[in-house]
Amino acid sequence: MPGRGTLADAELDLIFRAARTQSSWQPQAIAEELLRRVYDLAKMGPTSANCSPARFIFIVSPEGKEKLRPALSAGNREKTMAAPVTVLIGYDMKFYDQLPELFPHADARPWFAGNDAVAQETAFRNGTLQGAYLMIAARSLGLDCGPMSGFDQAVLNVAFWPDGQIKVNFICNIGYGDDTKIFARSPRLPFERACQII
Repeated sequence: MPGRGTLADAELDLIFRAARTQSSWQPQAIAEELLRRVYDLAKMGPTSANCSPARFIFIVSPEGKEKLRPALSAGNREKTMAAPVTVLIGYDMKFYDQLPELFPHADARPWFAGNDAVAQETAFRNGTLQGAYLMIAARSLGLDCGPMSGFDQAVLNVAFWPDGQIKVNFICNIGYGDDTKIFARSPRLPFERACQII
């Protein structure tokens, strides 16, 4: 049969079935080398025209966390301050300047340059995909994730990307979660209620 093989059940559990969104963290630092491995996996996920608009800031220092603090909602502040790593997932509105390198098969830059609406839609959609790839990559390397909204986007943009070219999309805490503090898994919609085959 054609195909590229499949992951074993234990690996699928690690990434999806047994993985949980974490809000409490073990006090264990995450090495830079591991964060680089996470990115090196995530960057391989597909984006349209290989546009790769996501930009990531891995916040690990107390100074970085304090810079982040004022933008967080009250419900997200304590868990984010305790997380070993907080990733800002942003999207570059001028991602198309990289297309001559990233998509050499065609002159793709004019598809987006000068068309702010198309550039915004493309950057946001594909940057969101890349944020999801980052979480899957982190889980595949044994890390836990806690993605969230609940922040002041304008405050974060000014604090971390003040020139306005890159805009924050969402935040994800990363580390080794404390499984003793998670509640029972919430239900998911079954195939019949979420999907159609036509």
